Amino acid sequence: MKITVVRPGELGPGELERWRAMQHASPTLRNPFLSPEFTLAVGAARDTARVAVLQDGQQIVGFFPHEWRGRFLGTAIGAGISDCQGMVHAPGLDWDPMELVRACRLPVWEFDHLLADQAPFARYHTGCVGSPVMDLSGGFPEYLAGRAKATNGSIADIRRKTRKLEREIGPLRFEYQTSDAGSLQRVMDWKSAQYHRTRAVDQFRTPWVIAAVTELYAARTAQCRGTLSMLYAGERPVAAHFGIRSESVLSYWFPAYDMQYARYSAGLALLLRMAESAAAEGIDHIDLGRGQARYKDGLKTHELPIAAGRVSASWPVGAARRTQLAVRSGVRQTLHRPSLRHVLRLGKLVRQVASRG
Repeated sequence: MKITVVRPGELGPGELERWRAMQHASPTLRNPFLSPEFTLAVGAARDTARVAVLQDGQQIVGFFPHEWRGRFLGTAIGAGISDCQGMVHAPGLDWDPMELVRACRLPVWEFDHLLADQAPFARYHTGCVGSPVMDLSGGFPEYLAGRAKATNGSIADIRRKTRKLEREIGPLRFEYQTSDAGSLQRVMDWKSAQYHRTRAVDQFRTPWVIAAVTELYAARTAQCRGTLSMLYAGERPVAAHFGIRSESVLSYWFPAYDMQYARYSAGLALLLRMAESAAAEGIDHIDLGRGQARYKDGLKTHELPIAAGRVSASWPVGAARRTQLAVRSGVRQTLHRPSLRHVLRLGKLVRQVASRG
């Protein structure tokens, strides 16, 4: 098998069409994060993005998008914002991950949202979790009836709060695909505020993330299409979501809402309306993304197994990376101990008092 590594922007029209054809041929590969559009958007924003093109004779049989992060570490393309990773390949293809990583000249390749059913990578998994999914393949009424019965009141509670929002704030207006040019910025602003409240990394302080998201907002192919949805109460925007969709999968990517309306669960009201519109447009699944959340437990129908791990072509670099991550995890766990947090807060208070004296 011949493996050639190129920049995403160097792929020609024929190669991109072959990529899209392989996605279309396999339902498990139809996630929009596996589309060439996602790789092209990241590649336009990051000079370190690459794609390995696999050929068997004259036939292209696979695409492996990846990135360099520093001198010694490779990651999946768009790591940090990608909710689905893996090889896009022809049906039945087998490959050697070690040969692949070496051909890409990567000492280590790490993944954290890899499709767990890609068997060649299985021996390199270090963990596997489920990514919650809403199955809309039977239509929205069937989905809603099933979840209303299974959740014992969750759907009814969302609808009760939605009616309260309408009574107290104003009539609801929903746009599945808004044409308001300022709405994307509103999503980013609301999401940044949420990151700050929860002390998470603010993705929208990273220039390449903003650039890639902005590029994807304009994407309009069957394999990847930007979808920006808004919910208004009266004339007030109360919740929004920006995601990307393929022929059959909508990725629940950047949900956000105005904190003034948090008690109304405006974000969940928006999600249910999005699901109804998405099902009407042929979406079979909404991927809610990895991570535990109470609302995901109530709305999911099943989970998609995704894996984390690494392929180490260089033993010393791989060992150093494992040590680095172990130390980082130990520090994080130590900092989250209640007793240490108390000591740190006390130390901060002492410094403040001393500075005033």
